[in-house]
Amino acid sequence: MSGKTDFVLFMKILSVSLYNIASIEGPFTIDLEAEPLKSVGLFAITGATGAGKSTILDAICLALYNETPRLASTKSTLSINDGTGDVQVNNVRNLLRKGATNGYAKVVFQAADAKHYEAEWQVRRARGKQQ
Repeated sequence: MSGKTDFVLFMKILSVSLYNIASIEGPFTIDLEAEPLKSVGLFAITGATGAGKSTILDAICLALYNETPRLASTKSTLSINDGTGDVQVNNVRNLLRKGATNGYAKVVFQAADAKHYEAEWQVRRARGKQQ
């Protein structure tokens, strides 16, 4: 053995973009291929309460899986009226920022085949009306 560890890179996130999701208003992008993040091996997501740390992680999960762990523990029997009908509180559509008419989460990543892919999740209020 050469002492070198071989591993397979399954996915490398290149950028995360979101718009009007939870605590983040308007468009917001984190480009992991731009400095200073490109040249660091490890970084932390830090900030004050409500700054959007969990929202960034939610955006990744929404774009890739159409769900988020934040809502997984919420009781699915509870619902709220969104103006057009009842929506369960653990529905991912509830992550749209209050007062916003639409939002999205996008993740650009490099897969094991070295190709770049984009996963996107979108949400829009009925008829584009604010709640």
